Amino acid sequence: MGMNHLIVVVGAGPAGLAVANVMSKQGHEVVVLNRDIKFGGLAEYGIFPNKHKLRGGLRKGYWEILTRPNVRYFGNVMVGNGYHLTVSELRALGPSAVVFSTGAQGTKTIGVEGDTAQGVYHAKDCVYHYNLLPEFSTRPFEMGQRVAVIGIGDVMVDIAHWLARRRRVAEVHVIVRRGPAERKYNPKEIRAVCAYIDQDSLQKEMVRIAPRLEVVGQSSEKILAEMRAEFTKCEPPESHTRMYFHFLSSPKRVLTNDQNQVIGLEAEDTKLELRGADPAAVGLKTCYTIPCDSVVFAVGDRVDEAVGLPYKNGVFVTNPNRTQNDPDDSLFQAYDEATGEVIPGVFLCGWARKASEGLVGVAKRDGEWCSEVVLRYLA
Repeated sequence: MGMNHLIVVVGAGPAGLAVANVMSKQGHEVVVLNRDIKFGGLAEYGIFPNKHKLRGGLRKGYWEILTRPNVRYFGNVMVGNGYHLTVSELRALGPSAVVFSTGAQGTKTIGVEGDTAQGVYHAKDCVYHYNLLPEFSTRPFEMGQRVAVIGIGDVMVDIAHWLARRRRVAEVHVIVRRGPAERKYNPKEIRAVCAYIDQDSLQKEMVRIAPRLEVVGQSSEKILAEMRAEFTKCEPPESHTRMYFHFLSSPKRVLTNDQNQVIGLEAEDTKLELRGADPAAVGLKTCYTIPCDSVVFAVGDRVDEAVGLPYKNGVFVTNPNRTQNDPDDSLFQAYDEATGEVIPGVFLCGWARKASEGLVGVAKRDGEWCSEVVLRYLA
Protein backbone atom coordinates (compact mmCIF):
# COMPACT_ATOMS: atom_id res chain seq x y z
CA MET A 1 0.00 0.00 0.00
CA GLY A 2 1.13 3.57 -0.69
CA MET A 3 1.10 6.44 1.75
CA ASN A 4 -1.70 6.71 4.26
CA HIS A 5 -4.02 9.69 3.95
CA LEU A 6 -6.23 11.72 6.27
CA ILE A 7 -9.88 11.46 5.24
CA VAL A 8 -12.54 13.66 6.82
CA VAL A 9 -16.10 12.37 6.72
CA VAL A 10 -18.81 14.92 7.50
CA GLY A 11 -21.89 13.09 8.72
CA ALA A 12 -22.13 9.79 10.60
CA GLY A 13 -25.11 8.13 8.96
CA PRO A 14 -25.08 4.88 6.97
CA ALA A 15 -23.33 6.44 3.96
CA GLY A 16 -20.65 8.28 5.92
CA LEU A 17 -19.90 5.33 8.17
CA ALA A 18 -19.63 3.09 5.11
CA VAL A 19 -16.92 5.46 3.87
CA ALA A 20 -15.22 5.40 7.27
CA ASN A 21 -15.34 1.61 7.21
CA VAL A 22 -13.74 1.25 3.77
CA MET A 23 -11.13 3.97 4.21
CA SER A 24 -10.03 2.82 7.66
CA LYS A 25 -9.70 -0.77 6.41
CA GLN A 26 -7.38 0.59 3.73
CA GLY A 27 -5.17 1.93 6.50
CA HIS A 28 -6.06 5.59 6.17
CA GLU A 29 -6.67 7.91 9.10
CA VAL A 30 -10.34 8.87 9.29
CA VAL A 31 -11.93 11.75 11.18
CA VAL A 32 -15.72 11.70 11.41
CA LEU A 33 -17.53 14.97 12.19
CA ASN A 34 -21.20 14.71 13.07
CA ARG A 35 -23.92 17.28 13.72
CA ASP A 36 -25.50 15.16 16.48
CA ILE A 37 -23.79 13.70 19.52
CA LYS A 38 -25.06 10.24 18.55
CA PHE A 39 -23.85 8.55 15.40
CA GLY A 40 -26.15 6.67 13.04
CA GLY A 41 -28.03 9.39 11.18
CA LEU A 42 -30.85 7.80 9.19
CA ALA A 43 -30.20 4.48 10.95
CA GLU A 44 -30.65 6.10 14.36
CA TYR A 45 -33.33 8.71 13.74
CA GLY A 46 -35.06 7.41 10.62
CA ILE A 47 -36.06 3.89 11.65
CA PHE A 48 -39.29 3.26 13.53
CA PRO A 49 -38.54 2.76 17.25
CA ASN A 50 -39.98 -0.75 17.48
CA LYS A 51 -37.41 -2.21 15.07
CA HIS A 52 -35.13 -3.12 17.95
CA LYS A 53 -33.17 -5.91 16.26
CA LEU A 54 -32.36 -3.84 13.19
CA ARG A 55 -31.36 -0.78 15.19
CA GLY A 56 -29.27 -2.83 17.61
CA GLY A 57 -27.40 -4.59 14.84
CA LEU A 58 -26.59 -1.34 13.08
CA ARG A 59 -25.39 0.33 16.28
CA LYS A 60 -23.07 -2.59 17.01
CA GLY A 61 -21.57 -2.42 13.54
CA TYR A 62 -21.10 1.35 13.68
CA TRP A 63 -19.51 1.14 17.12
CA GLU A 64 -16.96 -1.32 15.79
CA ILE A 65 -16.02 1.09 13.00
CA LEU A 66 -15.76 4.14 15.24
CA THR A 67 -13.60 2.41 17.85
CA ARG A 68 -10.88 1.42 15.39
CA PRO A 69 -7.49 2.94 16.29
CA ASN A 70 -7.31 4.95 13.06
CA VAL A 71 -10.82 6.43 13.35
CA ARG A 72 -11.69 9.52 15.39
CA TYR A 73 -15.28 10.60 16.05
CA PHE A 74 -16.41 14.11 17.03
CA GLY A 75 -20.09 14.72 17.69
CA ASN A 76 -21.89 18.05 18.05
CA VAL A 77 -19.75 19.53 15.27
CA MET A 78 -21.53 21.38 12.47
CA VAL A 79 -19.87 22.22 9.17
CA GLY A 80 -21.26 25.10 7.16
CA ASN A 81 -21.63 28.83 6.91
CA GLY A 82 -22.02 30.30 10.39
CA TYR A 83 -21.27 27.01 12.13
CA HIS A 84 -18.19 25.56 13.85
CA LEU A 85 -16.23 25.12 10.61
CA THR A 86 -16.85 26.35 7.09
CA VAL A 87 -16.04 24.15 4.12
CA SER A 88 -13.02 26.35 3.34
CA GLU A 89 -11.74 26.15 6.91
CA LEU A 90 -12.13 22.39 6.91
CA ARG A 91 -10.24 21.99 3.64
CA ALA A 92 -7.52 24.33 4.92
CA LEU A 93 -6.73 21.80 7.66
CA GLY A 94 -5.13 19.68 4.96
CA PRO A 95 -7.08 16.43 4.61
CA SER A 96 -6.46 14.44 1.45
CA ALA A 97 -10.21 14.17 0.89
CA VAL A 98 -13.42 15.40 2.48
CA VAL A 99 -16.58 13.35 2.04
CA PHE A 100 -19.90 15.04 2.78
CA SER A 101 -22.54 12.57 3.89
CA THR A 102 -24.66 15.13 5.71
CA GLY A 103 -27.99 13.74 4.56
CA ALA A 104 -30.88 15.86 3.36
CA GLN A 105 -31.39 18.26 6.25
CA GLY A 106 -33.53 20.71 4.33
CA THR A 107 -37.27 20.30 3.88
CA LYS A 108 -39.00 20.07 0.53
CA THR A 109 -42.30 21.89 0.23
CA ILE A 110 -44.95 21.99 -2.48
CA GLY A 111 -45.89 25.59 -1.84
CA VAL A 112 -49.60 25.37 -1.17
CA GLU A 113 -51.58 28.12 0.52
CA GLY A 114 -51.77 27.65 4.28
CA ASP A 115 -48.71 25.41 4.59
CA THR A 116 -47.42 27.45 7.53
CA ALA A 117 -50.60 27.07 9.59
CA GLN A 118 -50.65 25.58 13.08
CA GLY A 119 -50.96 21.85 12.60
CA VAL A 120 -48.89 21.60 9.42
CA TYR A 121 -45.78 19.46 9.84
CA HIS A 122 -43.04 17.95 7.76
CA ALA A 123 -42.50 14.22 8.05
CA LYS A 124 -38.83 14.53 8.94
CA ASP A 125 -39.68 16.64 11.98
CA CYS A 126 -42.21 14.05 13.14
CA VAL A 127 -39.68 11.25 12.65
CA TYR A 128 -37.07 13.17 14.62
CA HIS A 129 -39.66 13.79 17.33
CA TYR A 130 -40.67 10.17 17.89
CA ASN A 131 -37.05 9.02 17.64
CA LEU A 132 -36.15 11.53 20.39
CA LEU A 133 -33.64 13.62 18.47
CA PRO A 134 -32.57 16.46 20.79
CA GLU A 135 -34.36 19.71 19.98
CA PHE A 136 -37.26 17.85 18.34
CA SER A 137 -38.08 15.44 21.16
CA THR A 138 -39.66 18.08 23.40
CA ARG A 139 -41.53 20.01 20.73
CA PRO A 140 -45.31 19.72 20.88
CA PHE A 141 -46.80 17.97 17.86
CA GLU A 142 -50.53 18.54 18.18
CA MET A 143 -52.06 16.18 15.63
CA GLY A 144 -55.74 16.08 16.57
CA GLN A 145 -57.84 13.05 15.61
CA ARG A 146 -57.88 13.40 11.81
CA VAL A 147 -54.55 13.65 10.01
CA ALA A 148 -53.84 14.11 6.30
CA VAL A 149 -50.49 12.72 5.14
CA ILE A 150 -49.20 13.82 1.73
CA GLY A 151 -47.16 11.16 -0.08
CA ILE A 152 -47.12 7.41 -0.62
CA GLY A 153 -43.59 6.25 0.12
CA ASP A 154 -41.97 4.51 3.06
CA VAL A 155 -41.91 7.74 5.07
CA MET A 156 -45.69 7.98 4.76
CA VAL A 157 -45.91 4.45 6.14
CA ASP A 158 -43.75 5.37 9.13
CA ILE A 159 -45.83 8.46 9.84
CA ALA A 160 -49.07 6.48 9.59
CA HIS A 161 -47.57 3.82 11.87
CA TRP A 162 -46.69 6.44 14.48
CA LEU A 163 -50.11 8.06 14.24
CA ALA A 164 -51.89 4.73 14.69
CA ARG A 165 -49.62 3.06 17.22
CA ARG A 166 -48.40 5.96 19.34
CA ARG A 167 -50.90 8.77 18.83
CA ARG A 168 -53.91 6.50 18.30
CA VAL A 169 -55.66 9.04 16.09
CA ALA A 170 -59.07 8.24 14.65
CA GLU A 171 -58.31 8.77 10.96
CA VAL A 172 -55.26 8.90 8.69
CA HIS A 173 -55.94 10.19 5.18
CA VAL A 174 -53.21 9.47 2.62
CA ILE A 175 -53.22 12.02 -0.21
CA VAL A 176 -51.61 10.90 -3.47
CA ARG A 177 -51.14 13.14 -6.55
CA ARG A 178 -50.87 10.20 -8.93
CA GLY A 179 -52.51 6.79 -8.95
CA PRO A 180 -52.15 3.61 -6.91
CA ALA A 181 -49.90 2.03 -9.54
CA GLU A 182 -47.34 4.75 -8.76
CA ARG A 183 -47.18 3.89 -5.04
CA LYS A 184 -43.61 4.04 -3.76
CA TYR A 185 -43.69 2.22 -0.43
CA ASN A 186 -41.91 -1.09 0.07
CA PRO A 187 -44.47 -3.94 0.23
CA LYS A 188 -42.76 -5.23 3.38
CA GLU A 189 -43.03 -1.84 5.07
CA ILE A 190 -46.79 -1.54 4.47
CA ARG A 191 -47.30 -4.53 6.78
CA ALA A 192 -46.86 -2.16 9.71
CA VAL A 193 -50.10 -0.34 8.86
CA CYS A 194 -52.15 -2.51 6.51
CA ALA A 195 -54.39 -3.72 9.36
CA TYR A 196 -55.62 -0.13 9.75
CA ILE A 197 -56.60 0.33 6.08
CA ASP A 198 -60.35 0.68 5.60
CA GLN A 199 -60.94 -1.91 2.89
CA ASP A 200 -64.47 -0.77 2.00
CA SER A 201 -63.23 2.76 1.47
CA LEU A 202 -60.31 1.52 -0.63
CA GLN A 203 -62.70 -0.46 -2.83
CA LYS A 204 -64.88 2.64 -3.35
CA GLU A 205 -61.84 4.78 -4.07
CA MET A 206 -60.69 2.42 -6.81
CA VAL A 207 -64.15 2.53 -8.39
CA ARG A 208 -64.08 6.34 -8.20
CA ILE A 209 -60.80 6.68 -10.09
CA ALA A 210 -61.26 3.70 -12.46
CA PRO A 211 -62.23 5.77 -15.54
CA ARG A 212 -59.16 7.98 -15.17
CA LEU A 213 -56.88 4.95 -14.82
CA GLU A 214 -58.34 3.26 -17.89
CA VAL A 215 -57.38 6.25 -20.06
CA VAL A 216 -53.69 5.39 -19.51
CA GLY A 217 -54.20 1.64 -19.78
CA GLN A 218 -54.35 0.85 -16.07
CA SER A 219 -56.90 -1.54 -14.57
CA SER A 220 -58.27 -0.51 -11.18
CA GLU A 221 -59.33 -4.09 -10.44
CA LYS A 222 -55.87 -5.46 -11.20
CA ILE A 223 -54.15 -2.77 -9.14
CA LEU A 224 -56.49 -3.34 -6.21
CA ALA A 225 -55.74 -7.07 -6.31
CA GLU A 226 -52.01 -6.30 -6.33
CA MET A 227 -52.35 -3.95 -3.38
CA ARG A 228 -54.37 -6.43 -1.37
CA ALA A 229 -51.77 -9.09 -2.10
CA GLU A 230 -49.29 -6.79 -0.37
CA PHE A 231 -51.57 -6.52 2.65
CA THR A 232 -50.42 -9.87 4.02
CA LYS A 233 -48.67 -10.57 7.30
CA CYS A 234 -50.12 -7.35 8.68
CA GLU A 235 -48.93 -6.45 12.15
CA PRO A 236 -51.79 -6.69 14.68
CA PRO A 237 -53.51 -3.32 15.16
CA GLU A 238 -52.89 -1.49 18.43
CA SER A 239 -55.62 1.12 18.07
CA HIS A 240 -58.91 1.78 16.30
CA THR A 241 -57.28 4.08 13.74
CA ARG A 242 -58.70 3.85 10.23
CA MET A 243 -56.58 4.63 7.19
CA TYR A 244 -57.99 6.00 3.93
CA PHE A 245 -56.40 6.58 0.52
CA HIS A 246 -57.22 9.51 -1.77
CA PHE A 247 -55.61 8.87 -5.16
CA LEU A 248 -55.37 11.28 -8.10
CA SER A 249 -55.65 14.12 -5.60
CA SER A 250 -53.29 17.08 -5.48
CA PRO A 251 -53.15 19.28 -2.35
CA LYS A 252 -54.17 22.83 -3.25
CA ARG A 253 -54.84 24.62 0.01
CA VAL A 254 -54.67 24.02 3.75
CA LEU A 255 -57.91 25.31 5.25
CA THR A 256 -57.71 27.15 8.57
CA ASN A 257 -59.92 28.82 11.16
CA ASP A 258 -59.59 32.32 12.59
CA GLN A 259 -56.77 31.14 14.86
CA ASN A 260 -54.77 29.86 11.83
CA GLN A 261 -55.34 26.25 12.93
CA VAL A 262 -55.87 23.48 10.40
CA ILE A 263 -59.48 22.46 9.80
CA GLY A 264 -59.17 20.74 6.43
CA LEU A 265 -57.30 20.16 3.19
CA GLU A 266 -58.57 21.19 -0.21
CA ALA A 267 -57.48 18.76 -2.92
CA GLU A 268 -57.75 19.03 -6.69
CA ASP A 269 -58.74 16.02 -8.77
CA THR A 270 -56.00 14.97 -11.19
CA LYS A 271 -55.67 12.69 -14.18
CA LEU A 272 -52.69 10.80 -15.49
CA GLU A 273 -50.89 11.68 -18.70
CA LEU A 274 -48.14 9.56 -20.18
CA ARG A 275 -44.96 11.63 -20.37
CA GLY A 276 -41.88 9.50 -20.67
CA ALA A 277 -41.38 6.56 -18.33
CA ASP A 278 -43.74 7.68 -15.57
CA PRO A 279 -47.26 9.10 -15.83
CA ALA A 280 -47.62 12.73 -14.79
CA ALA A 281 -50.48 14.12 -12.70
CA VAL A 282 -52.43 16.91 -14.40
CA GLY A 283 -54.97 18.99 -12.50
CA LEU A 284 -58.63 18.88 -13.54
CA LYS A 285 -59.59 22.12 -11.73
CA THR A 286 -62.27 20.38 -9.68
CA CYS A 287 -61.68 20.31 -5.94
CA TYR A 288 -63.01 18.66 -2.83
CA THR A 289 -62.34 19.03 0.90
CA ILE A 290 -60.95 16.50 3.36
CA PRO A 291 -61.75 17.54 6.96
CA CYS A 292 -58.65 17.16 9.13
CA ASP A 293 -56.94 18.59 12.20
CA SER A 294 -53.36 18.43 10.93
CA VAL A 295 -51.38 17.89 7.73
CA VAL A 296 -48.04 16.10 7.36
CA PHE A 297 -45.99 16.54 4.20
CA ALA A 298 -44.07 13.33 3.41
CA VAL A 299 -42.88 14.44 -0.02
CA GLY A 300 -39.12 14.09 0.36
CA ASP A 301 -36.32 16.37 1.44
CA ARG A 302 -33.62 18.62 0.08
CA VAL A 303 -30.07 19.23 1.21
CA ASP A 304 -29.14 22.11 3.49
CA GLU A 305 -27.77 25.01 1.45
CA ALA A 306 -26.08 26.39 4.58
CA VAL A 307 -23.44 23.64 4.37
CA GLY A 308 -21.73 25.91 1.86
CA LEU A 309 -21.17 23.60 -1.09
CA PRO A 310 -22.37 24.63 -4.57
CA TYR A 311 -26.14 24.24 -4.49
CA LYS A 312 -28.91 24.23 -7.09
CA ASN A 313 -32.58 23.22 -7.03
CA GLY A 314 -32.44 21.48 -3.67
CA VAL A 315 -29.29 19.44 -4.31
CA PHE A 316 -25.54 19.91 -4.11
CA VAL A 317 -24.02 20.25 -7.57
CA THR A 318 -22.00 17.31 -8.87
CA ASN A 319 -19.71 17.05 -11.88
CA PRO A 320 -21.77 16.96 -15.12
CA ASN A 321 -18.87 15.49 -17.11
CA ARG A 322 -19.05 11.71 -17.00
CA THR A 323 -15.79 9.77 -16.56
CA GLN A 324 -17.17 6.37 -17.64
CA ASN A 325 -15.63 4.69 -14.61
CA ASP A 326 -17.73 2.25 -12.59
CA PRO A 327 -18.97 3.77 -10.39
CA ASP A 328 -18.69 7.00 -12.35
CA ASP A 329 -16.47 9.42 -10.45
CA SER A 330 -18.45 12.45 -11.59
CA LEU A 331 -21.56 11.39 -9.69
CA PHE A 332 -19.74 11.82 -6.38
CA GLN A 333 -17.54 14.85 -7.12
CA ALA A 334 -18.60 18.27 -5.82
CA TYR A 335 -18.60 20.76 -8.69
CA ASP A 336 -18.42 24.55 -8.91
CA GLU A 337 -20.51 25.79 -11.83
CA ALA A 338 -19.05 29.29 -11.43
CA THR A 339 -15.56 28.05 -12.32
CA GLY A 340 -16.63 25.03 -14.35
CA GLU A 341 -14.35 22.82 -12.31
CA VAL A 342 -14.51 19.94 -9.87
CA ILE A 343 -13.71 20.96 -6.28
CA PRO A 344 -10.52 18.95 -5.66
CA GLY A 345 -10.84 16.30 -2.99
CA VAL A 346 -14.46 17.05 -2.08
CA PHE A 347 -17.02 14.29 -2.51
CA LEU A 348 -20.69 13.63 -1.81
CA CYS A 349 -22.55 10.45 -0.92
CA GLY A 350 -25.83 9.19 0.48
CA TRP A 351 -28.73 11.60 0.77
CA ALA A 352 -26.28 14.51 0.48
CA ARG A 353 -25.80 13.32 -3.10
CA LYS A 354 -29.33 12.15 -3.89
CA ALA A 355 -31.83 13.40 -1.32
CA SER A 356 -34.41 10.95 0.00
CA GLU A 357 -33.29 8.08 -2.24
CA GLY A 358 -33.55 4.73 -0.47
CA LEU A 359 -33.09 3.85 3.16
CA VAL A 360 -30.18 2.46 5.18
CA GLY A 361 -29.08 -0.22 2.72
CA VAL A 362 -29.08 2.13 -0.26
CA ALA A 363 -27.18 4.79 1.68
CA LYS A 364 -24.56 2.24 2.77
CA ARG A 365 -24.07 1.09 -0.81
CA ASP A 366 -23.70 4.69 -1.95
CA GLY A 367 -21.00 5.24 0.66
CA GLU A 368 -19.15 2.17 -0.57
CA TRP A 369 -19.34 3.39 -4.16
CA CYS A 370 -18.10 6.80 -3.07
CA SER A 371 -15.18 5.12 -1.32
CA GLU A 372 -14.13 3.52 -4.61
CA VAL A 373 -14.13 6.95 -6.22
CA VAL A 374 -12.09 8.47 -3.38
CA LEU A 375 -9.56 5.64 -3.54
CA ARG A 376 -9.10 6.25 -7.27
CA TYR A 377 -8.57 9.93 -6.53
CA LEU A 378 -5.91 9.13 -3.92
CA ALA A 379 -4.07 6.59 -6.07
